[in-house]
Amino acid sequence: MKKQSRSLIEIHIAVFLFGFSALFGKLITLSPTAIVFGRTSFATLALLIFLLYSKQNFKLKSKKDFLFLFSVGFIYAFHWYSFFKSVQISNVAIAVLTFSTYPIFVTFLEPYFFNEKIRTFDIISALVTLFGVLLVVPKFELTNNFTQGALWGIAAGFSCALLAIACKVSVAKYSSIVVSFYQNLATAIISIPLIILIKPVFEVKNLFLLAVLGILFTAISGTLYIKSLSNIKVQLASIITCLEPVYAIIFAAIFLKEVPSTKTIFGGLIILGAIISATLKSKSITIVPEH
Repeated sequence: MKKQSRSLIEIHIAVFLFGFSALFGKLITLSPTAIVFGRTSFATLALLIFLLYSKQNFKLKSKKDFLFLFSVGFIYAFHWYSFFKSVQISNVAIAVLTFSTYPIFVTFLEPYFFNEKIRTFDIISALVTLFGVLLVVPKFELTNNFTQGALWGIAAGFSCALLAIACKVSVAKYSSIVVSFYQNLATAIISIPLIILIKPVFEVKNLFLLAVLGILFTAISGTLYIKSLSNIKVQLASIITCLEPVYAIIFAAIFLKEVPSTKTIFGGLIILGAIISATLKSKSITIVPEH
């Protein structure tokens, strides 16, 4: 089998696995903070074992790099908290579709951080995406759970865009797996004071689900995704990643009986269409953190 064909299979498997992540926000009976801590702890352990097994050097070159990656951990923690909060107070469809706005945020953040120009097409794509979001949310009231879920989903998308920018800086020095390891490690450490404060009860069922989420649907799927990037274009990878919310919504309908309305589906198609168009038009290459 050709390397490119194998990489295409790997990324499709990875994105398929990513689609399950949102379901755990409903299946695990813990707060978003506890889920973030559990997920990143198990992911850190799995990635550490992988790095040791593959004999990769994951020692950081300077204290400055450590401080940078550790600070990115705060963004990573907020991102996951926002995402699971969105899932828990609304539904999977709203969470994954509003989160999927992150490429639009990237198109506006990249020019700011890398001295690039914002194109008219990017502005149009953002407006079309916003229209899609308006359709996804059933009713705009701050007291409405779906509205709150959408806002948390957008916050998750914005923080993911910041992570993408940070990853673009970090992978210039280190492999994506090393960056992912330190991000998960930092997030787990940052979450410890909150875990001590809220004192969640980690039952056997929740621990098992957190282990599956952290190892299979974070570390392994993320490794497959990163590995695939060595033989296919990141632009193609970004388009394939747009299948994640599609899978998530299908899985939610099958396992959680959450069937989205026609309006939500139509809004989702508009969001994904705008993102795919923006990706095809984009000349920049940004490695998006695995989800």
